[in-house]
Amino acid sequence: MDWTEVCIKVPATTVDEAAAIANMVVPYGIYIEDYSDLEQGAREIARIDLIDEDLLAKERDTALIHLYVSPEDNPAEAVAFLRERYTAVGICHEVVSQQVNEEDWANNWKKYFNPLPVGEKLLICPSWETAENPENRAILSIDPGMAFGTGGHDTTRLVLETLEQHITPGCDFLDIGCGSGILSIAACLLGAGSALGIDIDALAVKTAIENGALNGLAAPKYEIRLGDLAKDVSGKYPVIAANIVADAIILLSPAVPNLLAEDGVYIVSGIIDTREQDVLSALAECGFTVAERHEHGGWLCLVCKK
Repeated sequence: MDWTEVCIKVPATTVDEAAAIANMVVPYGIYIEDYSDLEQGAREIARIDLIDEDLLAKERDTALIHLYVSPEDNPAEAVAFLRERYTAVGICHEVVSQQVNEEDWANNWKKYFNPLPVGEKLLICPSWETAENPENRAILSIDPGMAFGTGGHDTTRLVLETLEQHITPGCDFLDIGCGSGILSIAACLLGAGSALGIDIDALAVKTAIENGALNGLAAPKYEIRLGDLAKDVSGKYPVIAANIVADAIILLSPAVPNLLAEDGVYIVSGIIDTREQDVLSALAECGFTVAERHEHGGWLCLVCKK
């Protein structure tokens, strides 16, 4: 089956807001080429000084957002929506689309995904690689496929780093919108007694189950469900996380207080900074106060309590 690749060129200064809009179009993820801080990132993250000449030749003042639309999801409508939204918010943009083979695009992104240390305890490693691990971190093997979650995006890294501080030995963890399963797997590796992930995307559920198996995890310790948060989850959880987008957090948060243990924490991420007040207002209406606020690259992670 041929899919449509949509490539959006925007000023690098607007890439976070543009990416948030692009995420509204597809549930199965996007990838971004942003080389505006290439040298700094190479030094601070990869800890290297020598950079490939092809990378050095990349434009620094623009970024590219790639997304893929299935024939059933009406690619022409998706492109029209993107153009309309970018024009409405004043983001300069160029949108180009082309047909691609599903197998090609499903695998080409792998060259951008390398082993990545996160926080103090975890090492995120692609399932097809063997990582060097001199710091003896807990290795989290992952193959996100077409589901969101490699650990490389600011939102996921913020949540993973925050989970390190809040997962206690033997606690139960709930992951709302589990995507690739990365948060649920991380919770188990950090000592949780059980992790339950729920998602409305059947492909994400399949991927999360497979990623659990890669890490030796299965029910009942690690369980992934296809379903609706309000209808298909019960019980009390000391730690609940939702690494999704602002609108989904606003929509789903009213169901969370009944699932959160009395002294538990509700960790929300995937919030672009321009939507912070919208999310804060919605959380307040649900009876939450913000105990911690973490920010990186224009994205927010909030730790909330009842």
